[in-house]
Amino acid sequence: MGVATIPAQRSLSKTPAGRHFWICLLLLVAGAILRSGIATRLDDFTMDEAYHIAAGASYVQRGDFRMNPEHPPLVKLWVGSFMTVTGFHLSPFRHFNDKHDERKFAEEDVYYRNDADSVQRRARRAMWGLNGLLLVILATALRQAFSSAVALGTVLFLAIDPTVAAHLPVVMTDLPLGVLSVTTVVVATVAFRTWAWRDVLWCSLMLGLTLGAKHSALVFTIAVGLAGSVLAILPSQSEKSRLNRLGKVGVVLLGALSVLWGLYFFRFHEGGSRDEVFNRPLQDKIADLNFGTHRFALRHLNAVHVVPRAYVWGLADAVRAGLEGRAESQLAFGRLFYNKAPWYFFPGTIAVKVPIGLSLLSLVGVAFFLLRRLPHEWGTATITLVAAAFFFFLVLSRGATYAGVRHATPLLVVWAVFGGFAAHAILGQSSRVLKGFAGLAFSAAVASATPAMRPWEYYNELVGGAANAYQYFDDEGVDLGQRGKEMIRYYHEVVQPSGEIPYIDVESTAELERLKYGLDWVGRDPKRDAERMASPIWSGTVIAEARLLSRELWWDAPELRAATPVVRFGNLMIFHGQFRVPGKQAFDRYLDARDKMFSHPPDYKAAEALLQQSVTADPRPFFVYIALGNVRLGLGSREGALQAYKTALQRLPDDRDMRRAIEQQIERVSTGNLDQIPPLRDPELE
Repeated sequence: MGVATIPAQRSLSKTPAGRHFWICLLLLVAGAILRSGIATRLDDFTMDEAYHIAAGASYVQRGDFRMNPEHPPLVKLWVGSFMTVTGFHLSPFRHFNDKHDERKFAEEDVYYRNDADSVQRRARRAMWGLNGLLLVILATALRQAFSSAVALGTVLFLAIDPTVAAHLPVVMTDLPLGVLSVTTVVVATVAFRTWAWRDVLWCSLMLGLTLGAKHSALVFTIAVGLAGSVLAILPSQSEKSRLNRLGKVGVVLLGALSVLWGLYFFRFHEGGSRDEVFNRPLQDKIADLNFGTHRFALRHLNAVHVVPRAYVWGLADAVRAGLEGRAESQLAFGRLFYNKAPWYFFPGTIAVKVPIGLSLLSLVGVAFFLLRRLPHEWGTATITLVAAAFFFFLVLSRGATYAGVRHATPLLVVWAVFGGFAAHAILGQSSRVLKGFAGLAFSAAVASATPAMRPWEYYNELVGGAANAYQYFDDEGVDLGQRGKEMIRYYHEVVQPSGEIPYIDVESTAELERLKYGLDWVGRDPKRDAERMASPIWSGTVIAEARLLSRELWWDAPELRAATPVVRFGNLMIFHGQFRVPGKQAFDRYLDARDKMFSHPPDYKAAEALLQQSVTADPRPFFVYIALGNVRLGLGSREGALQAYKTALQRLPDDRDMRRAIEQQIERVSTGNLDQIPPLRDPELE
């Protein structure tokens, strides 16, 4: 890229990494898994894991993809195979009334038909195996495109980073997507340089697996297709003609699509028949989308059978929740936002979730890249990787931000690659100042990151560390249920012997898990607890997760947030005293109403009473009125439904698309046949 460059191999000849690459790589990956195993050994399931595990076992044992279709099947098939080989019992299918009901069905299998602790142990081993393998493949690709130092430096970065350590054992799609997407782009740059069939087919396989990991892989599919087309048209040292090269780009894309179909066992229908068996009809799922272009694209994608129907259903879910966003209150950088945080959220999240020392090393890599001090032959691969990452960021910045750093794992892996560039550059420099700076940055990163037990909660010193992060953020990077086992232990050791029935304000731990392990709480028996549930005063012991203590646009609990916990387990806090929390009361009534609405059959009368209690306690969340209008629509009350929808319109924040949807629903209910009017989708739901 310039005259003052570092030869790609000069620095390696002086280092053991150049001579013993595979030994170093395997030691790094093993060390990352060992560190992850120690740091996460007390972690409970995340909110989604039981759901994914049961779905994966169902895919493998039944060849049926109806359950949990919102994600492509790669990770679930991998874990489901391990579960099936080692033993996992499934319940017979029944009718599912939306996702909430289906999730409960899946969790019942994990917690009641199987030994949940055994399931978690086996799932963690399976994911360490998968993610470890993917790290090895990533390093192999980086070595081929760049150098051994870049490959080992990148893996070392990822081995130190707490977010990676937290994700290595969990049955979720984010880390596999992050590693696979970067691997695919790097492999593509090699394939589009050599145009050799071996590299083209390898790229196609990697892209197909990336598509099978998560729907956001479509962004990288477009990036690979565009990059391949441009490089195919440009003059090349390859003897292949432009048409031949364009044909090989087509092979990459078609081959990737074939791999995706293979992950669905080459079946268009999700079940054993042509009839739809999803928890919500695909037509309704597409109709939930706000933008006509999204609805048009998905309807036609399904009509032409380009991808399996379950993939289209999941894509509709991903577009609605991930791109269009849900009606959520979000705290980011200490400020409150409706629906989604601003465009700079994801770079900011990486800045506070990655150890500062690692980011400093990546900045060194960025500087060497901008100053053209990296090997000239790396130019095309680096620019392609940066362009793909920027394209992904542009799409990501338009979407929802509730998931925090886990939705940005491809950007995190790209950031790690720049750390790898720094490793290569520093090894090739004689500057003691630069080497000293790198040593200090690396030492600071290790000192900050490696002591972090429960690394999911890690935040760096920019926001005061893990202890204070919930005061600035309330996304899923703060917590996703990892402290469930501490809650269970504390209950049995302290609360239960006292005879007290506590309040449990922990959304991320499955209610079925609490029941499985014998917990009692206010609300478990609605008849017994009716008086306490009807009061906005919580008195006694309160067990709360930090994410639900953060400031909110609605359902806020300032009095509880201001209190000092008597015990704290990371982001799980125990309070004792008397607290006025009408927002919490409203939230609980809303969740209880959803249980009634999505039971089989639904209990609309009970749901209406609960929703009315919710809006009485906290009238601010507009979507509760939408749910109330839907329930009254189901009860045949035109006036009641209109009143609820109109109140929702009055309380709606600045949301043009939602305003139009509510106005259209009001018009339909005002003049139409109630039996033929579908409910308006609650925008707080997935």
